[in-house]
Amino acid sequence: MKYLYAIAVLACVVLWSSCRNDFETVPSTGNLEFSRDTVYLDTVFTNIGSSTYNLKVYNRSDDDINIPTLALGDGENSNYRLNVDGVPGKMFENVTVLAKDSIFIFIETTLDINNFPNPDNAFLYTDKILFDTGGNQQDVDLVTLVQDAVFLFPERFADGTVETLNLGVDGNGEDILVEGFFLDDTELNFTNERPYVIYGFAAVPPDKTLTIDAGTRVHFHADSGIIVANNGSIQANGIPSTDPELMEGEIIFEGDRLEPTFANTPGQWSTIWLTQGSTNNSFTHTTVKNSVVGILNDNSPLSLTNVQIYNSANVGLLARTATIVGNNVVINNSGQASLACSLGGDYEFNHSTFANFWTNSFRTFPTVLIDNVLQVSETEVVVADLVRADFTNCIIYGSEQRELGFVNEPSAQFNFNFRNSLIRFEDPNNEFTDIPEYNFQNASLYTNIVLNEDPVFFDTELNDFNIETGESGADGIALPGVGPAQDLNGVTRGANPDAGAYESVVFPDPGGRP
Repeated sequence: MKYLYAIAVLACVVLWSSCRNDFETVPSTGNLEFSRDTVYLDTVFTNIGSSTYNLKVYNRSDDDINIPTLALGDGENSNYRLNVDGVPGKMFENVTVLAKDSIFIFIETTLDINNFPNPDNAFLYTDKILFDTGGNQQDVDLVTLVQDAVFLFPERFADGTVETLNLGVDGNGEDILVEGFFLDDTELNFTNERPYVIYGFAAVPPDKTLTIDAGTRVHFHADSGIIVANNGSIQANGIPSTDPELMEGEIIFEGDRLEPTFANTPGQWSTIWLTQGSTNNSFTHTTVKNSVVGILNDNSPLSLTNVQIYNSANVGLLARTATIVGNNVVINNSGQASLACSLGGDYEFNHSTFANFWTNSFRTFPTVLIDNVLQVSETEVVVADLVRADFTNCIIYGSEQRELGFVNEPSAQFNFNFRNSLIRFEDPNNEFTDIPEYNFQNASLYTNIVLNEDPVFFDTELNDFNIETGESGADGIALPGVGPAQDLNGVTRGANPDAGAYESVVFPDPGGRP
C-alpha cells in the first residue's frame, strides 16, 4: 500500500506538472522571421502550373505564437495557391508557430494570359502573403513572370480520347500509337514573335516543310517532340547571335519548364525524329537540349551547321543508316553515346566536338559509337553498309578511358577515316591491340591523330567547349581548308586552325569567360 500511495502521489505530480501552458499562445506582435522576403516563382507559360516553392516562417521567441490570420493579399481571387503545414487553401485562421520552431508554407501558381489579373504590369503577376492585420501585419511578396506562347496540341475528343499518330506496327502486329497531330498549313512556319509549346508529337505532313525562323524558341511538354513524315522536311534557319548570353539569333529546342533548376535537366521531352523518307532536313545555329534523344535520324539526309546538342538522357544524335554532313557540331552530356552512327550510313563531320561528361548515372557507351549492325530481336540482326564515316579536325573526348567505339559486322561495308583529330582512347591492358579498327598507326584509317591529350575545355559542366591557346592538345592540329571558315564563335580560322568547333582562346582568370 505504501508503494501504491507513493506511485499515486508521483502520478499526481507528473499530471500537475504537465498541465503547463502548452496550448496557450501569445498573439503575433510582428516578430515573425522568414527565410526570404520575396518568393520568386520564376517564369511560367500561360496555363502551365509552376513548380512548388517554399517559404519558412520562424518563431525565434520563447512563447508559442498564434497568427490570427494568414492569407493571400487577393484572398480567394488570387492565382497563387498555398499549403500551410499540410493544409491547402488561400486564407487561414489561428495558425500556431511553436516556440523556437518554424512552419513551412508551399506556394504555386497557374496563370492564364488571356485573363490576366494585372494588365497594367503586362506579364508580371504579384501578390503577397499577409501575416496578421493592423499594426502587427507582416508580409512576404510573391512574384511570377508569365510568358505568352503559341500552344500546339492534339485534339481531345468528346469521349475523352486524344488524337494519335500511327507509327507503324510492333513485333506483335499491333499499331504503335502516340498522342500527336499533323501540323496544318497555317502552323508550318514557326516565328520568333512568341515561343511555341508543344504537347504530344507535332508531325510535319508528307510533302510539307516546317520552317523555323531565326531566334525561335520551341518548348516541349513531357513525352513530346517533332516527327518529320515521309517526304516531309524541317528547316531550322538560325543565324549568328550578337549577344552570346541572349543568343537572339539561335533556334532553341528545350522543355517547357522554365525554372532555373530545370535549365540542364536531361530527359524532359522526347526527340526530333526524322523518319525514313523525310528529306532536305537542315539545322543551322540551333541548340537542342534536355531531351531523351536530341535528334533521331532514320535513313534521312541531314545537314548540321553550328549545332549544339546537350543533356540528352540517352543519345545526343542517333543516326540509323542516315546521311549526315555536320560542321561545327558540339554534343555533350549524354546518358549513352553523344553520337551514335548506327546500322551503317554515310557521315561526314568537320571541326566538330563530341564530348561526354555525363554524371547523372553510370555510363557504358563511348562518346562516339559507330556500327553497321542492329539487333532487332533475340535471334535476328540486320546489317547495312557503312559507306563512309569521315571525321576531320574533330575532338572526341570525355570522362571515360575509351571514348571511341566500333561494332563491325564483316558481311557489310565498314568504311571510316579520322584525320587531324584528337581522340581519347586509352588501352593500358592492351585489350584492343589485335582489333584492326583500333590500330591508330594504320594510315588508311587514321592520319595525324593526337591520342589522349587533354583538350583543356573551358567548362564542361556549363557545356562550354572553348579550348585554351597553348595548352589544349587540339591547338593547331587541324588540316587547313576543310570545313567552315569560321568557328562556332564566328572567329575566322587561320593558317594553323585548331581541331574541334572552336578556335583556341586565352582563358581569363578563374571565373571569367572567353
